[in-house]
Amino acid sequence: MTNLIEFKLFAPYNKEAAVVGCFSDWQPIAMKKSDDGYFRTKVELEDGEHQYKFRVRSLSWFLEPDEWTEVVDPYAVNIDPESQNGTIAVKDGEAIVDTYVWQHDDKPLPADHELVVYELHVGDFSGGNGDPDGKGRYEDVIEKLDYLVDLGINAIELMPIKENPGEYSWGYSPQHFFAAESNYGTTYELKHLIDECHGKGIRVIVDGIYNHSNTECPLTQIDHDYWYHHSPTDPDNSWGPEFNYEKYDENLDIKPAWKYIGDNVSFWINEYHIDGIRYDATRQINNYDFLHWIVNKAKEEAGMKPFINVAENIPEDPSITNVDGPMDGCWHYSFYANVTAQICGDRYDAEELKDMIDCKRSGFMGATNVVNYLSNHDHRRVMVELGNRGITGKAAFKRVKLGAVLMMTAVGIPMMWMGQEFGDYNPLNQEASKIDWTLLAGDLNQHLFAHYKGLIGLRKNNHALYTENIEFFHEDPESKVIAYVRWNDQGSRVVVVANFSDQYLAGYAVPNFPADGTWHEWTGNYDLESGNDQILIDLPEYEAQVFVQ
Repeated sequence: MTNLIEFKLFAPYNKEAAVVGCFSDWQPIAMKKSDDGYFRTKVELEDGEHQYKFRVRSLSWFLEPDEWTEVVDPYAVNIDPESQNGTIAVKDGEAIVDTYVWQHDDKPLPADHELVVYELHVGDFSGGNGDPDGKGRYEDVIEKLDYLVDLGINAIELMPIKENPGEYSWGYSPQHFFAAESNYGTTYELKHLIDECHGKGIRVIVDGIYNHSNTECPLTQIDHDYWYHHSPTDPDNSWGPEFNYEKYDENLDIKPAWKYIGDNVSFWINEYHIDGIRYDATRQINNYDFLHWIVNKAKEEAGMKPFINVAENIPEDPSITNVDGPMDGCWHYSFYANVTAQICGDRYDAEELKDMIDCKRSGFMGATNVVNYLSNHDHRRVMVELGNRGITGKAAFKRVKLGAVLMMTAVGIPMMWMGQEFGDYNPLNQEASKIDWTLLAGDLNQHLFAHYKGLIGLRKNNHALYTENIEFFHEDPESKVIAYVRWNDQGSRVVVVANFSDQYLAGYAVPNFPADGTWHEWTGNYDLESGNDQILIDLPEYEAQVFVQ
């Protein structure tokens, strides 16, 4: 079947444009510009896949005035991996992305306050078993979903999955914003992954890089300063051409960068059914008006289903999530930095700990305003930090478990970095760095996995941990012990007593205990009685005990 298929390019101030492709033997087909700033033409195409590009007289300052240049369609939904040309698929006379049919759109998904997030890089998370250089693909992640369900994960955060040239990338310098990373598989396979996640009650959050792009992004070649700042606004934190969210086109009554990124967010929500976005480098974006607009647009596109917008805003500022702030939540960098230092033994500061465990003390408003983590793709793993200080083996696992208790019982949404649950210790680098699944065979690693699994289960079954309610009822600076209670209005209570010293505290009395009676100690799985407003426990070094009633 053949039909006329429209090609269009938004380039409002460029003089001429044409489309070239395999369908024209790569000879230019002229396009006509309309008053709305679009060049358009229609080409008769048969069903199938067709490669194409645009030719345009560039207005970018680093090219000669009106120089003809070839660019990939900035809205291309598929990129041919070898040629790096855009591809358009036609079926039954219509342009499509693929033929995937969604199966699990009707499945209920967890609310934001229920989330336990697992950050992963598709290429390094799975796949290539037995081959250290084997790259994971979307379909390989599907094979690990039952593992994540068993752990208790109900949201995955995918590191950037927009198309970049080359065989391996972390994706933080995007080139093709509408195309999915072909190194991991097809658009059909990505949708299959997201659909299977939904079928298992797992939300999918994607990493969105909207501060900047790759220098080879097509927009830079068409008319650089129409979409971007001419030069970096913050040279010390510049990772590529920066979108200019202040730029306003009076003639067309649009803000060009707003339009492009807004179209992109709408596309990913509607085409891929994603459930949230983590916005990279919002402090560098530095435009709350735009962030308010894009968050509202995302929620409108998502409709009735839960959708979360999380900022990477470092150092964090509570204003980005509070009443007048644009975001639902933000990465809690201070939690990582301060808690890691304290479980590594660099210092003990009870007030600092309290500020991290109860984000309200730092100015945040509630339980979904921060995403707490001990590690992510930007930071060395806690196991590495401990090893760098000569703390290894059982001692290291003990301290990691202490950190896990704090993360899972603090006010906020907990997030894990792939492999953290079993003690992976790969160093931080942006080369291929697959997690080592063979570690799961070790006893200490299995015990750590069980510890995380149990804490996640505790969180899901004791909804006191979903609230903002927390009280620090005991501090012992000499013994480096801190204790706090979490509760809800339905009578659920969770108490944490944590020892940050290198001393075993036998027969330790915890005064001002929240209630007398029988409590279940979760880490050791035994019951004990509290009375006279205190409880007596044995509290090993660098260990937290968790009491549930």
